[in-house]
Amino acid sequence: MTINRRDLLGYGAAALGAATLGLPRAAKAAGELTIAYNVNLPSWDPTTGPSAVNPTIQGLYQSVFDQIIGQKPDLSFTPGLLTEWGWNDDRTKVTMTVREGVKWHDGSPFTPEDVVWSLQRAGDEKTGNPIQFVWKNVNNFKIDGNKITGDVVQFDPVYFKWMSFLTGYILPKAYYEKVGADGFEKAPIGTGPYMVDKFERNAFLRLKANPHYWGTKPAFENVTIKFVTDAASRVAEIESGSSQVTLEIPYEEYDRLIKKSGLAGSIKNVSDIGMIFFNDIEAMLDKNVRQAAVMAVDKELLVKRLLRGYGQPIATLETPEYTAFDPSIKVEHNPEKAKELLAASGYSTKKPVKFTIQTTKGFKPKDYEMIQAIVGMWRKVGIEAKIEVYEIAKHYELRAADKLAPAAFYNWGNSIGDPTTSTGFAMYGPSPHSVWDSKDLVDMINPLWGEKDEAKRIAGWKAVDKYIAEQAYVLPLMQYAQPIVHSKKVNVVQHVSGALLPALMTPA
Repeated sequence: MTINRRDLLGYGAAALGAATLGLPRAAKAAGELTIAYNVNLPSWDPTTGPSAVNPTIQGLYQSVFDQIIGQKPDLSFTPGLLTEWGWNDDRTKVTMTVREGVKWHDGSPFTPEDVVWSLQRAGDEKTGNPIQFVWKNVNNFKIDGNKITGDVVQFDPVYFKWMSFLTGYILPKAYYEKVGADGFEKAPIGTGPYMVDKFERNAFLRLKANPHYWGTKPAFENVTIKFVTDAASRVAEIESGSSQVTLEIPYEEYDRLIKKSGLAGSIKNVSDIGMIFFNDIEAMLDKNVRQAAVMAVDKELLVKRLLRGYGQPIATLETPEYTAFDPSIKVEHNPEKAKELLAASGYSTKKPVKFTIQTTKGFKPKDYEMIQAIVGMWRKVGIEAKIEVYEIAKHYELRAADKLAPAAFYNWGNSIGDPTTSTGFAMYGPSPHSVWDSKDLVDMINPLWGEKDEAKRIAGWKAVDKYIAEQAYVLPLMQYAQPIVHSKKVNVVQHVSGALLPALMTPA
C-alpha cells in the first residue's frame, strides 16, 4: 500500500474580561463551569480542513460530537456510536453494529444511514477530509437493520483505530443536506454530551447539556469555554476565580497555584510529543550536522530545569503508551562527538553552521524557552540557529506546503498510539505532515501501510524508528506531561490523549 502526497494532502490573546464577554464572572451558580482554554476553535466541521487534524481542539469537538468508536481516558477503546466492529477472516470486509436509541441534538433519530453517509463523505476527496486516504479504503456499504457491512478496497490496519481519532466523527445526514456547510457552521449539531448554546469566534463557546444524550449525563448543565491563548492570562483566569479549570500553563506556575487555597491540580504524561522537525534543505542535508544537532541536546536537563521534572525524554517518535515503542533505541547526549562531526564538515564554534529554527511561544509550556536552551546548547558545539516565532496555524500551513525552516518545533499528538500516526505520518516523505523526503525512508515505510501480519507490522515500524535515529532525520525531545489546574470544587479526570473534556468533570 503506497500513499502519495495527493492522498495525504490537507491533513493537515489575552483573556477577555467576564463583563466584556457577557459571561458569569465566576460561574458560581449550581451546574455552571468555566474553562480557560489554550486555543481557538476555527471551524465547526470536525471532518474537513486543517482544524480537523489539530489534536489540541479535539476536546471541544468531542464535547459536541461523538466519535464513531469511543476511547476511555487511558486510551483503550470502548463502544461509542458503534457497539461492535471488526474484519472478516481474510480482511476483505468490515462489519459494524450501530447503537440504537441515539438522538441528534435537534431530537431527530440517529440512524445507520448517518454512519454510511458520513463514511462515504469522509472517503470522498472532494469533501476535503484530511484523512480521506484512510476512509476511502472501505466502500460499497450495505445496511441491514442496525448492521452495516462494507467492502475493503485496500486493507488499512488502523481503519477502526481512526474512528477514535482525528475526523472520526459522524455528522447528521438529513440536517447537513438541509442547511449545507455554511448552515452547519452557524448551527452545528451532534450526538455528543453537550449542545452549542452560543459561540463567539476568538472569544468563547457556551455549551449546555444534551437532554437526549445516550450516555452518562454531564454533571455540569452549562459550560463556558473561554479561548485564552496567552498562558499568563490563563494563570490569571484560574487565580482570580474567573475560570474553574485551565491547562497548559508553565510548570512553575502549576506548582505555585496548586499550593494556593481552593486550588488543586492534575498532571500526568499524555500522548503528546515535543519534537523538532528537520527539513531536508540547506544544512540539514549534511548527516554530520543532523547528528551533531541531536547529540548536543541534553534532554534530561531540559526536562529537569525547564519542565521541573515533568515529562519523559524520548529517543524516537514513540512513547511508552504507543504499540511500537522500543526502549532499546538510544540516542546519546555527547557534545564532544557533536563537535567532531561538525569539524568533519568544516564547522566549529568559530565557523558555525547556520540555519533557522521555528517555534511557537506559549502554545505548550516553555516551548519558546526550550528552543532558546537548545539553541544555546547548539552554540557550544558550532551551530548558530536563528529563532523565528510563529503561531501554530502557520506551522500547519508551512508544513503542508513543505516550506518549514531547516528545523521547526512541533507538538505531535497521537491518541491512538499507532506507529503509522506518529513515525508514519511525520516521517513519510509524500505526506504533507512530513518535511523529510528521502527515498530510503519512503522505501522502508511503503510496505508497512498495508501489512496484515500485526507482529510483522510493528517490528517493521521499530526498524524504521531505529534507522531514523541512526540517520538523525528528526529530533524527538520528550513526552509531555499536561498540567491542569482547577478549583477544589471541581473534580477533573485527565485524558491521556490530552483532550480536556468537561463531560468527565463533576462537582467536588
